[in-house]
Amino acid sequence: MTVQAKTAQTKIAVLGVGVMGAPMARNLLRAGFDVHVWNRTRERAEALAAQGARVASSPAEAASDADLLITMLTDGPAVESAMTGSEGALTTLPSQAVWVQMSTVGTSATQHLAELAGQRVAFVDAPVSGSSEPAERGELLILASGNRALRPRVQPLFDAVGHQTLWLDRVGDGSRLKLVLNNWLAVLAEGMAETMSLTTALGLDPDQVLETLSESPLGSAYAVTKGHAMVQHDFTPGFPLRHAAKDITLALSAAGHHEIDLPLTEAVLKRWDEAIAGGHGDEDVAAAITAS
Repeated sequence: MTVQAKTAQTKIAVLGVGVMGAPMARNLLRAGFDVHVWNRTRERAEALAAQGARVASSPAEAASDADLLITMLTDGPAVESAMTGSEGALTTLPSQAVWVQMSTVGTSATQHLAELAGQRVAFVDAPVSGSSEPAERGELLILASGNRALRPRVQPLFDAVGHQTLWLDRVGDGSRLKLVLNNWLAVLAEGMAETMSLTTALGLDPDQVLETLSESPLGSAYAVTKGHAMVQHDFTPGFPLRHAAKDITLALSAAGHHEIDLPLTEAVLKRWDEAIAGGHGDEDVAAAITAS
């Protein structure tokens, strides 16, 4: 059997086709997979039908006869709700299927979801690093952790949505690494917001400052990109601020569990909560500058 034929016979259920889930589903369709989608807001799922996705009315319907199931939802409770109950995916997901949990839900929720999978289905923890633009291009970084024996089964899926897969052996280490990376992202984004505010206050040209940073070892491609968005007040959501705030809240929770302090992250969250309260929660993380 050719790779294309095998891919076409692999049914993937995608639960959650929002900012990240929709482009991931599109890339799976382009790769030739049989993709079934479900979303709490049905209209978002139906938008994928013209591209070949089959729209399910419930998680259970999407999961029926699936070989692989992806959850890409807002948080732990949303994932659990989609997987359990009379219409939950676990009621119909075949025992030989693999549940690929790609939402950012934190360490405690990941452990709980792995236990929920239990002996019913195999479980891979695989959050992604990247925003909507790399998701559209199939250039996400997949932070995968789980049983080594499952890797050949899920790698074609990861190859369709990402440019690199980083495998870790211990289930949950993918989610742990995601918290670390997003904590660093938060520090960079807030640092740039305050830098741009200081630049303006001192009467300097923001574009010149950003050009200087981009040509310096001090520069970060991510931070400079966000800096340009801040200067242009272009807050088109690639990574919504409220989702970023949720992620650093999870990082703070994990830090508290291990009895360490993250005072800088705490300060960032306080500022971001101000921006969210000001109506910028659904805008890009670059909107953090509105509170600076």
